[in-house]
Amino acid sequence: MMLPKERQAKIREWLESKHSLKISELSKWLGVSEMTVHRDLKPLIESGVAEKVFGGIALARPKPGSAEQPPAADECALCQRKIEQRLAYRLILEGNRIESTCCAHCGLLRQKQWGDQVIQAICYDFLSHTTVSARTAWYVLETSIDIRCCQPQVLTFERRNHAEGIVKGFGGIVMSFEEALAYIDKSMGRECPGCS
Repeated sequence: MMLPKERQAKIREWLESKHSLKISELSKWLGVSEMTVHRDLKPLIESGVAEKVFGGIALARPKPGSAEQPPAADECALCQRKIEQRLAYRLILEGNRIESTCCAHCGLLRQKQWGDQVIQAICYDFLSHTTVSARTAWYVLETSIDIRCCQPQVLTFERRNHAEGIVKGFGGIVMSFEEALAYIDKSMGRECPGCS
């Protein structure tokens, strides 16, 4: 059986990896009662590593003015570019947190990073500028249209036939959400060197 300090180190490791954890999961994984988990969490919460959320804990958000402060609301959560609303990609995360990125390129990378913690993602249709669920959107990559944002550029569309029309005129590849996510992840990894 692990000592409290060992359990806290393990919890911190899992928290940094997953960003949020349920008390019930921790109890099961550590083989201790939920009350013991609560006692183990107290020092992590008091030190500012974690914060309480309903049913568990989440990685603490940096305090305003700290070196790790998240980008301003009008800056991309991944590359810190200024967000142009017509290209924005928004992630609704567990714990009622919202992140915005400058474009679907950064949005897909950020969505991959957050994984299961993404409750919903929305983007804007490139033609109509209406919001679209990122999971049902169609993505155009490798097009000659220059949106002056991150590379490889990613344009989003509500309707596949609109995406195909853009490809006919400007080249590119039409992809589903899963295909675009895999393509961007494979071409860029977890970093965003094309964003600088």
